[in-house]
Amino acid sequence: MKARLSRMLDILSDFLAPRKGLLPILGLILVIANAVLQFIPGSGWLATSNLMLHLGIILAILGFLLAWAL
Repeated sequence: MKARLSRMLDILSDFLAPRKGLLPILGLILVIANAVLQFIPGSGWLATSNLMLHLGIILAILGFLLAWAL
């Protein structure tokens, strides 16, 4: 189990190392999509719960931390 987790982290870090801005950009896209959903009538629980806003902020923060570490 430890070996597989270590291998997956190695693959992920090898993928993200040359693409340092990918996660913050994806987080920003999620935040913008949440803002757009607020103005669409009938968008349901996705807009009222602000799920994409929260996921976007968490993803952007993790992206900045990983970019700084890598």
